[in-house]
Amino acid sequence: MECGIIGASGYSGGELLRLLAPAERVHVARVTANTSAGKPLAAVHPSLRGIYDLSFEEFTPERFSGLDCVFIALPSGEAMRVVPALQGRVGRIIDLGGDFRLGDAAEYATYYGRTHTAPALLGTAVYGLPELNRERIRTATFIANPGCYPTGAILGLLPALTRKLVRPEGIVINALSGVSGAGRSSSVEMSFAEVNESVRAYRVGKHQHLPEIRMILSAAASAPVSLSFVPHLLPVTRGIYSTIHADLAADVSTDDALRVYEQHYAGEPFVRVMREIPELKTVAYTNFCDITVTVDSATRKLLIISVIDNLVKGAAGQALQNMNIMFGYPERHLLQ
Repeated sequence: MECGIIGASGYSGGELLRLLAPAERVHVARVTANTSAGKPLAAVHPSLRGIYDLSFEEFTPERFSGLDCVFIALPSGEAMRVVPALQGRVGRIIDLGGDFRLGDAAEYATYYGRTHTAPALLGTAVYGLPELNRERIRTATFIANPGCYPTGAILGLLPALTRKLVRPEGIVINALSGVSGAGRSSSVEMSFAEVNESVRAYRVGKHQHLPEIRMILSAAASAPVSLSFVPHLLPVTRGIYSTIHADLAADVSTDDALRVYEQHYAGEPFVRVMREIPELKTVAYTNFCDITVTVDSATRKLLIISVIDNLVKGAAGQALQNMNIMFGYPERHLLQ
């Protein structure tokens, strides 16, 4: 199988290359990065020196014709210009950005701050969360890979909402992310001196992942879900730690809730329901989502903690999990 990576110089693109490096069945044929065009891949990702004999090139759709799978690892706002040029030329497209996760152009403009230039394609991509859409992913030709924050939040809430353990309104999600979630482009606010020894909230009430979380959970719960979502920047490189508070709709104990989660995710290769509190370091560089739940009887709330690596389960690893499903490979292929 031959694949290409558009936007391979960024963190998610680099993670795709790292995970694909040992592949025998998947050959990376093309990598693009317009600002690094002409540079050897190892000049941008020195850890991959001697593994890939590739140089970055500028994106031209003709050069990708005939590839079996193309990953798009571009900042939001770029994929909507690339996808229309690729469709019909390549076998499968997996977009790691946010351009095709929402179904409404007006909502996209509100939260992403730009006009969508390919509105006719909104709603045509399968939302690539395997634990929710595995059967649709198998036959999909176009995947919208979930966002990193939504992956942790949705996996944390799915069993509770679909099994009616909690009420769908008034959910509170607090999530802390490593700085790699902001991408590789340099900025003062993401510099070491600004981030180190500090924690801060950002984009409160207007983060672009808010409508995505709300949309997917409402569809899964078959009821409108209302929630507040507050993201925080954490002075670590990778990882997302989500703590979620939801009002109980049933009389359950912590053991009851844990059993519901264990049953819901039984057989899922990358979700681990735990009886202890998970940590970021337990999922770093892996495709796992670790989850635990606790019933707070004093407030009648279900407290949910979910932890992922934002660059793996929150981006490149989930994209490869989707690729494995689409092409009939074992889901753990390249993600052991």
